[in-house]
Amino acid sequence: MRKKKRKNNGVKYSFLVIMFSLFLFGVMTYRMFELSCSKKIDGTNLQKLASKRTMRTETIKAERGTIYSNNNDVLAQNVSSYTLIAYLDPKRTTNKENPQHVVDKEMTAEKLSSVLGTSKDEILKYLNKEGVYQTEFGKIGRNLSELDKAKIEELKLPGIDFIEKSKRYYPKGNFMSYTLGYATEDDEGNISGKMGLELYYDKILKGEDGKRTYQKDLRGYKISGTKEYTKDAVNGKDIYLTIDSNVQFFIEQALKKAKDEYGYEWVTMVVADAKTGAILGMSSNPNFDPNTREGITNYLDHTISSPYEPGSTMKTFTYMAAMEAGVYDGSETYHSGTYTTSDGTVIGDWNRNGWGDITFDRGYAMSSNVGIINLIHRHMNSGMLRSYFRKLGFGRKTGIQLPNEAKGSLNFKYETEIFNAGFGQGITTTPMQNIQALTSLTNDGVIMKPYLVKKIVDKDTGEAIYKGEKKEGERVASDATVTKMRSLMNDAVNSEGAAASAYAIPSGELIGKTGTAQIADQNGSGYLTGKSDIISSFAGIYPKDNPEIIIYTSMSRPTNGSQRPLINAVKEVLSNIAKYYGETVEETDTTDKVTYYKMKSFVNETVDKAKTTLNSNGINDVTVLGHGTNVINEYPEAESKINNKDKVFLLTDDTKEIPDIKGYSRSDAEHLLNLLGYKIVINGKGYVTDYIINGDTVTLNLNPKFVESGE
Repeated sequence: MRKKKRKNNGVKYSFLVIMFSLFLFGVMTYRMFELSCSKKIDGTNLQKLASKRTMRTETIKAERGTIYSNNNDVLAQNVSSYTLIAYLDPKRTTNKENPQHVVDKEMTAEKLSSVLGTSKDEILKYLNKEGVYQTEFGKIGRNLSELDKAKIEELKLPGIDFIEKSKRYYPKGNFMSYTLGYATEDDEGNISGKMGLELYYDKILKGEDGKRTYQKDLRGYKISGTKEYTKDAVNGKDIYLTIDSNVQFFIEQALKKAKDEYGYEWVTMVVADAKTGAILGMSSNPNFDPNTREGITNYLDHTISSPYEPGSTMKTFTYMAAMEAGVYDGSETYHSGTYTTSDGTVIGDWNRNGWGDITFDRGYAMSSNVGIINLIHRHMNSGMLRSYFRKLGFGRKTGIQLPNEAKGSLNFKYETEIFNAGFGQGITTTPMQNIQALTSLTNDGVIMKPYLVKKIVDKDTGEAIYKGEKKEGERVASDATVTKMRSLMNDAVNSEGAAASAYAIPSGELIGKTGTAQIADQNGSGYLTGKSDIISSFAGIYPKDNPEIIIYTSMSRPTNGSQRPLINAVKEVLSNIAKYYGETVEETDTTDKVTYYKMKSFVNETVDKAKTTLNSNGINDVTVLGHGTNVINEYPEAESKINNKDKVFLLTDDTKEIPDIKGYSRSDAEHLLNLLGYKIVINGKGYVTDYIINGDTVTLNLNPKFVESGE
């Protein structure tokens, strides 16, 4: 009986084992089915997990675009930089005859120190690290140049290697730093713009990274015969600016000299093409080196991002507003000196004694605040003034291709505020807005939008995907207003005793308007009264009859309130631009004294008598045109002020014979050909290198001569 019991127990035990085995098999079958049919198990995507373990994706870096000047000078580009590394793990060396790790740390540190410019002990701190496969050298081993890399490679040090990266490089250093801005690299090697053009055009410059995906083996190598997916990188686009490198250099040099010789808080200067609005040069100083960012004290560009009260340069636009409203009479008089508003505020001219009873025309030349007040009080109102200022573009962005452009403000309501706005106090503007407004006086009353980018080019195809060109805004002034206003600006600079007469140049071709604004107290308690607590400015057009450039410059807190640094900077820049464009200008060499002569009429006089008179007054560069004995026409015209460096042309008959004009400045060649009755076609800028005569038309081929000034 007991044996039978044992048999029954065995059967029960076997049955349980079989049932448990079947249960496990069922669970395993279900799990296998679940694994094969489900994308996610316990929240994990098995497909992606497998892919990560067997697939590798590498990034193909896009090359960041280059920024060029209008002269094709490189202003910002990507260059290779290197990070120094050292392999420390002895296991890396499989052949003692060819070591692949740092064997002699003392010797290695000593030799590297001479190249890296640091101590041997500093390098040993990195080489003596324990339990690491490789090491970098901190700041001293980063951003090495090709030259540094080559010097280290010449040392033939075992275990020393490099990681190559790209970095942003600005070959001209501080050159137009606020306009260019800068770009920096993150830990993953991505370069991004942080300021200026680099920020504004970051996406266009950056391009789009590509990628390469392939199946890898356990060592990470591509498995032969497997498929590979590649998406090519799209390189960033190249940007060509309207900036003329030579004009920019003239500006940078002049502003630096003003800083060194006089001092100021900040200064700006913008030079634009008078006919198109293209920006030829712009700078804000103090500046900084974009390569290191050393010297940055302000992250906003004063030319566009920091509006300030412009002062009397706004009188130009107040006068224009009156002219366009049909209420201006330049011969109307008022009593200058001081004016008391209805709220008791006393506003005075810079000469508190005034000039007695003067006309509004003369009031502009003398930069009279009281003249503006009388003009507004008698003939204008706040709506008229604000509306015209807005038509000129004040109170809104110009749209220049730079980040963080400010709108400024046109907030004035009460009588005193309206009067102040008329001469540029209590409102704020930017230099770029002033440039835009001034284009109306060089384009028959039509506003030109300022622009900075000439073209954007696909570096792979060479195709221009964008072209900058002049863009007309609305007509804001009639021909009569433009003519009258330019005449007043001429008087402001070139008439005797005028407020801006210190800016006059010998040729008399510069016209413009000065401005001096008090700096407002940040506590809102009025204006600061210190001698240096001012912003000086100048808005100019050159040459006056056929304008080529507009210049606007401003300076905050010049030392002792002196206007001299701004005057010197404007004159130096204009002198260099004139020479660069091939204009005749006053020589600045004091060893060769400049003398002046008021041209008289030699018409109907003999050539010999005319030459004798001119020579006796120091004018020796006299060209006689034709073969007659008497003068029938001349250049310069009678009553013109000339100097002993100027050319004089005397026409004696109806000749069309042209002397050799190679090497002539453009202006001299034009004046001579006009005297002979030719039509003129001009190619380029600068001095005559060649000319072609075709009937009554002469084509002048010009080439600029780069002229350095100052230091």
